[in-house]
Amino acid sequence: MLHYLPFQLSSFAGDIDQVIRVIYYIVGTWFVAAEVILFWLIFGSRSKPGVRAAWLPGTGRAKWAVLAPVCAVLACDLIIEKASSPTWEYVKLDIPHPDVEVKIEARQFAWIFTYPGKDGILGTEDDLVAKELHVPVNKKVVFHLEAADVLHNFYVKDLRLKQDAVPGRSIKGWFDTNTEGTYEIACAEICGKGHTLMGSKLVVDSNEAYQSFLAAL
Repeated sequence: MLHYLPFQLSSFAGDIDQVIRVIYYIVGTWFVAAEVILFWLIFGSRSKPGVRAAWLPGTGRAKWAVLAPVCAVLACDLIIEKASSPTWEYVKLDIPHPDVEVKIEARQFAWIFTYPGKDGILGTEDDLVAKELHVPVNKKVVFHLEAADVLHNFYVKDLRLKQDAVPGRSIKGWFDTNTEGTYEIACAEICGKGHTLMGSKLVVDSNEAYQSFLAAL
């Protein structure tokens, strides 16, 4: 089940997929149960000649019956929380020391990627600017995500990475990659009439190809 999920490009993609599976099976079970009860009520409570409609007075034990599904939903929420909390900490809180650091700027309607120059410091005059995001394979990449105008969203489905870009804020995050290739970058936040055209590429290079890419900027 869920074999159609995208390729797992990052080390945390499998963890996120597992959270998706937990939610999928819990929600799927509730959906089936709700539909079964709905049709049972529809066909089991149809009007019959001489039979008075059944009803609950809402007193005594009957008024507590509603707590059963409420408690069941709460239990499912706690299961999802338990499954997702370690993944959240790993992806969002435990940001590793970077092998590569890059600033990602979103603007209507393009992505701009800025790398440190020869001084190795991001945000100085010798920074290198590109229109595609190149990273070396099997390295940890720390990014600083910014928006120049309106809300955007940096989305790479193969990484399982989806992060809002908020004007006035620099949001720090990270990812790594395990396979060389070219992958799609999209904006997943409606940001204007050119939103659907706002795309770029994540190119995962060998270490040698990555150095050649930087040298050509």
